[in-house]
Amino acid sequence: MGGQQKFNLNDFSELERRLLNDFQHNLPLTSAPYEDIAEQTGASENEVISAIQKLTKDGVISRVGAVFTPNKIGVSTLAAISVTEDKLQETADMINEYAEVNHNYEREHDFNLWFVITASDEERLKDILSEIEQKSGSQVLNLPLVEDFHIDLGFDLPWAHSSE
Repeated sequence: MGGQQKFNLNDFSELERRLLNDFQHNLPLTSAPYEDIAEQTGASENEVISAIQKLTKDGVISRVGAVFTPNKIGVSTLAAISVTEDKLQETADMINEYAEVNHNYEREHDFNLWFVITASDEERLKDILSEIEQKSGSQVLNLPLVEDFHIDLGFDLPWAHSSE
Protein backbone atom coordinates (compact mmCIF):
# COMPACT_ATOMS: atom_id res chain seq x y z
CA MET A 1 0.00 0.00 0.00
CA GLY A 2 1.44 3.32 -0.97
CA GLY A 3 0.64 6.56 0.71
CA GLN A 4 -1.21 9.32 -1.01
CA GLN A 5 2.03 11.29 -1.34
CA LYS A 6 2.14 13.67 -4.27
CA PHE A 7 5.34 14.21 -6.22
CA ASN A 8 6.30 16.96 -8.61
CA LEU A 9 9.01 17.49 -11.18
CA ASN A 10 11.48 18.97 -8.72
CA ASP A 11 11.36 15.83 -6.57
CA PHE A 12 13.24 13.81 -9.21
CA SER A 13 16.61 13.98 -10.90
CA GLU A 14 16.77 13.81 -14.69
CA LEU A 15 17.92 10.17 -14.40
CA GLU A 16 15.01 9.30 -12.10
CA ARG A 17 12.56 10.94 -14.52
CA ARG A 18 14.00 8.93 -17.42
CA LEU A 19 13.83 5.69 -15.44
CA LEU A 20 10.21 6.32 -14.43
CA ASN A 21 9.07 7.22 -17.93
CA ASP A 22 11.25 5.43 -20.45
CA PHE A 23 11.49 1.97 -18.93
CA GLN A 24 7.87 1.15 -18.15
CA HIS A 25 8.03 -1.06 -21.25
CA ASN A 26 10.86 -2.86 -22.99
CA LEU A 27 13.13 -3.32 -20.01
CA PRO A 28 16.29 -4.83 -21.53
CA LEU A 29 16.17 -8.63 -21.31
CA THR A 30 19.91 -9.15 -21.13
CA SER A 31 22.43 -10.45 -18.64
CA ALA A 32 23.20 -6.83 -17.66
CA PRO A 33 19.95 -4.82 -17.96
CA TYR A 34 21.08 -2.00 -15.67
CA GLU A 35 24.26 -1.61 -17.70
CA ASP A 36 22.13 -1.37 -20.86
CA ILE A 37 19.88 1.22 -19.20
CA ALA A 38 22.97 3.15 -18.14
CA GLU A 39 24.18 3.28 -21.74
CA GLN A 40 20.77 4.53 -22.91
CA THR A 41 20.58 7.23 -20.23
CA GLY A 42 24.21 8.33 -20.19
CA ALA A 43 24.57 7.33 -16.54
CA SER A 44 26.75 4.69 -14.92
CA GLU A 45 25.33 1.30 -13.96
CA ASN A 46 25.85 2.17 -10.27
CA GLU A 47 23.95 5.44 -10.72
CA VAL A 48 21.03 3.55 -12.31
CA ILE A 49 20.95 0.98 -9.50
CA SER A 50 21.19 3.71 -6.84
CA ALA A 51 18.38 5.70 -8.46
CA ILE A 52 16.12 2.63 -8.58
CA GLN A 53 16.92 1.85 -4.94
CA LYS A 54 16.09 5.44 -3.95
CA LEU A 55 12.80 5.40 -5.91
CA THR A 56 11.89 2.13 -4.19
CA LYS A 57 12.88 3.37 -0.73
CA ASP A 58 10.88 6.58 -1.27
CA GLY A 59 7.78 4.56 -2.26
CA VAL A 60 7.68 5.91 -5.81
CA ILE A 61 7.99 2.41 -7.28
CA SER A 62 7.34 -0.93 -5.64
CA ARG A 63 9.38 -3.20 -7.87
CA VAL A 64 11.22 -3.60 -11.15
CA GLY A 65 10.37 -6.77 -13.02
CA ALA A 66 8.37 -8.54 -15.64
CA VAL A 67 4.59 -8.69 -15.78
CA PHE A 68 3.30 -12.01 -17.07
CA THR A 69 -0.09 -12.85 -18.53
CA PRO A 70 -2.19 -14.10 -15.60
CA ASN A 71 -2.08 -17.86 -14.98
CA LYS A 72 0.40 -18.56 -17.81
CA ILE A 73 3.21 -19.07 -15.31
CA GLY A 74 1.85 -20.24 -11.98
CA VAL A 75 -1.49 -18.98 -10.69
CA SER A 76 -2.69 -15.60 -9.53
CA THR A 77 -5.63 -13.92 -7.91
CA LEU A 78 -6.92 -10.55 -6.81
CA ALA A 79 -7.77 -10.57 -3.12
CA ALA A 80 -9.30 -8.13 -0.67
CA ILE A 81 -9.53 -7.85 3.07
CA SER A 82 -11.45 -5.63 5.47
CA VAL A 83 -9.11 -3.91 7.92
CA THR A 84 -9.73 -1.23 10.52
CA GLU A 85 -8.02 2.07 9.76
CA ASP A 86 -5.63 1.71 12.70
CA LYS A 87 -4.44 -1.71 11.41
CA LEU A 88 -4.31 -0.81 7.72
CA GLN A 89 -0.59 -0.04 7.37
CA GLU A 90 0.44 -2.90 9.66
CA THR A 91 -1.66 -5.36 7.62
CA ALA A 92 -0.38 -3.96 4.31
CA ASP A 93 3.21 -4.37 5.55
CA MET A 94 2.50 -7.97 6.62
CA ILE A 95 0.96 -8.77 3.23
CA ASN A 96 3.93 -7.19 1.45
CA GLU A 97 6.29 -9.57 3.28
CA TYR A 98 5.16 -12.30 0.86
CA ALA A 99 7.36 -12.38 -2.24
CA GLU A 100 4.31 -13.58 -4.16
CA VAL A 101 2.42 -10.32 -3.54
CA ASN A 102 2.83 -7.95 -6.49
CA HIS A 103 1.26 -4.90 -4.87
CA ASN A 104 -1.54 -3.82 -2.59
CA TYR A 105 -3.61 -0.70 -2.35
CA GLU A 106 -6.29 0.92 -0.25
CA ARG A 107 -9.83 1.31 -1.61
CA GLU A 108 -12.88 3.05 -0.24
CA HIS A 109 -15.01 -0.02 0.48
CA ASP A 110 -15.78 -2.39 3.35
CA PHE A 111 -13.03 -4.53 1.83
CA ASN A 112 -10.52 -1.68 1.95
CA LEU A 113 -7.16 -3.38 1.28
CA TRP A 114 -6.73 -5.09 -2.09
CA PHE A 115 -3.74 -7.08 -3.33
CA VAL A 116 -2.58 -9.31 -6.17
CA ILE A 117 -0.82 -12.62 -5.50
CA THR A 118 1.06 -14.74 -8.06
CA ALA A 119 2.14 -18.14 -6.75
CA SER A 120 3.81 -21.23 -8.18
CA ASP A 121 0.67 -23.34 -7.87
CA GLU A 122 -2.86 -23.38 -6.48
CA GLU A 123 -1.76 -24.98 -3.19
CA ARG A 124 0.78 -22.24 -2.45
CA LEU A 125 -1.78 -19.57 -3.34
CA LYS A 126 -4.31 -21.07 -0.90
CA ASP A 127 -1.62 -21.34 1.79
CA ILE A 128 -0.76 -17.65 1.48
CA LEU A 129 -4.42 -16.58 1.62
CA SER A 130 -4.92 -18.78 4.68
CA GLU A 131 -1.81 -17.40 6.40
CA ILE A 132 -2.94 -13.82 5.75
CA GLU A 133 -6.34 -14.62 7.25
CA GLN A 134 -4.73 -16.17 10.33
CA LYS A 135 -2.23 -13.32 10.84
CA SER A 136 -4.79 -10.55 10.26
CA GLY A 137 -7.76 -12.16 11.95
CA SER A 138 -9.91 -11.12 8.98
CA GLN A 139 -11.47 -13.07 6.14
CA VAL A 140 -9.78 -12.69 2.75
CA LEU A 141 -12.01 -12.33 -0.28
CA ASN A 142 -10.48 -14.35 -3.15
CA LEU A 143 -11.39 -12.95 -6.59
CA PRO A 144 -9.75 -15.19 -9.22
CA LEU A 145 -9.60 -14.10 -12.84
CA VAL A 146 -12.75 -14.99 -14.79
CA GLU A 147 -12.09 -13.15 -18.04
CA ASP A 148 -8.75 -11.74 -19.18
CA PHE A 149 -8.51 -8.13 -20.41
CA HIS A 150 -5.21 -6.58 -21.45
CA ILE A 151 -4.75 -3.21 -19.82
CA ASP A 152 -1.50 -1.41 -20.50
CA LEU A 153 -0.49 -0.05 -17.13
CA GLY A 154 2.25 2.13 -18.59
CA PHE A 155 1.62 5.80 -19.08
CA ASP A 156 3.64 8.68 -20.43
CA LEU A 157 5.02 11.08 -17.88
CA PRO A 158 5.42 14.19 -20.02
CA TRP A 159 7.60 15.87 -17.41
CA ALA A 160 10.22 13.12 -17.81
CA HIS A 161 11.83 14.93 -20.75
CA SER A 162 11.56 18.50 -19.62
CA SER A 163 14.75 20.15 -18.46
CA GLU A 164 15.27 22.32 -15.45
